[in-house]
Amino acid sequence: MAKRRPSGDGMVRKREDGRWEGRIVIGHKENGDPIFRYIYADTQKELTAKLRQNITAYQGVDLTEECRMTLSEWLDRWLAQMASVLRPSTLDHYRRDMDHHVKPYLGQKKLTQVTPADLRKLYDTLKQHGRVHPRPGQSRRLSTTTVHGIHTTLHHALKSAVDQRLLPHNPADHVEPPKVAHKSMTILNEEQLDTFLSAVEQDAVWKDFFYTELTTGLRLGEICGLMWSDFDARNGTLRVNRTLHKEKGGRLVTGDTKTYAGTRKIILPDSTAERLRNRKKSSYSVWIFPNPLKPEAPMNPSAAYHQLKQILTENDLPDLRFHDFRHTFATHALANGVDAKTLSGILGHTKASFTVDTYTHTTTDMHKKAAEIVGGFLTDYLGEEMAPWQSAEPAATAVSI
Repeated sequence: MAKRRPSGDGMVRKREDGRWEGRIVIGHKENGDPIFRYIYADTQKELTAKLRQNITAYQGVDLTEECRMTLSEWLDRWLAQMASVLRPSTLDHYRRDMDHHVKPYLGQKKLTQVTPADLRKLYDTLKQHGRVHPRPGQSRRLSTTTVHGIHTTLHHALKSAVDQRLLPHNPADHVEPPKVAHKSMTILNEEQLDTFLSAVEQDAVWKDFFYTELTTGLRLGEICGLMWSDFDARNGTLRVNRTLHKEKGGRLVTGDTKTYAGTRKIILPDSTAERLRNRKKSSYSVWIFPNPLKPEAPMNPSAAYHQLKQILTENDLPDLRFHDFRHTFATHALANGVDAKTLSGILGHTKASFTVDTYTHTTTDMHKKAAEIVGGFLTDYLGEEMAPWQSAEPAATAVSI
C-alpha cells in the first residue's frame, strides 16, 4: 500500500512547453488519494519561491475534496448552515450583501484561491461604486459602515470554511476593514428627559411603556415582547427572554434575543417595579405592553416608533430613533455612577469592553472625575508638595514667579 503523502508535500517538473510546474498536497480524498494544488512559473527559481510560500501555508492542513468549490458555492452553503441560528431578517441581510456585493466580483474564484489582496480590492471597489440600485441623484459609493459590515460577514463565512477543512487559513484575517466613521450619539439631556416624561405621563396608554424603556434601556423588540411571566413583582426583577420582530409581509413573530447575553435578568428601579405592579392589577393580557386595540396581541414595534416621533415633535425635542433611548439610558447610568460591567449586563452586551467602546465619551469623563477624586484624596493625605500627576511645566513657572 502506498504511503500517504502529507499535506504540504511538494513536487517539481519541467513541462514539454518549457514552463515549470509544481504540485503541492493540500488534502486527501475519502479514499486517501492526495488532492493537489498546481503552480506554474517560467523558471525553476521562480517556481521554487512560489512553492516555498505555498508549502508553508499548507503544512499541517488536511483539506477535504470539497475545497475545490467556488466562493459563491461556499457562501450559499454557509448561509444554508446559518439558517437555523440566525433570525430570518439577519439571514436575508447577509444573503443580500453576499449576492449583491461579493459574488459579482469574487464569486467564481476558487475558495482556496481567494487572497487578502482580492478582499482589499473588493472593499476599495465597493467604497467607490458598490451601490447596486442608487436612487436619482444618489452616489454609487457605499458607506464605510456598510463595507465594514460586509467584511464582518465575509470573515465569518471564511472562518467557517477553515473550521470545515475547506481553507488552510482565513484570508480576511490579514485585511484591515474600512474604518467606520462613528456619528455623534444623540440623546436626551436631563432637561429634555423631564420634558419628555412630563408629556408622556398624561397618556395612559404609553406612560408606563416609555418610563420602563428609559429606566432599563431595552431594545424595541425586547420591550414589546415582554410578558407578565417575565416580571417578578415580589423581587422587582424583569427577565428578558425574547424579542419581537416583523417577518416579510408584516407578521409579528417572537424569537430569541439578539445574543446569548441578551437573555438576562434586570433588577428594576423601585419606581419602575411599582409602576408594573400597579399596571398588572388591571391587566387582562399576557403581555405587559399589549396592542391597545387587540390586548391579546403584543405592542407593535412600529406603533411604538411612530408614537415616539409624535411626542418628540409635539414637544420640540430632538428627532431621535427609538434606539437612541437605549443610548440615553446608558449614558445617564454611567454618568451617575453605574459601572460599565454592571451596565453591560443590563443592556445585554456580550462584553463590557463593547459597552466602554460604545460610550467612550461618557467613560472618558468618568475617568477624569475619578482622577480628580483620587488626586484630591492623595493631596489631603500626602500634602500639597506631594500632589500627584503635577506637570513639570507649572512647577517651573511657580518657581520663576
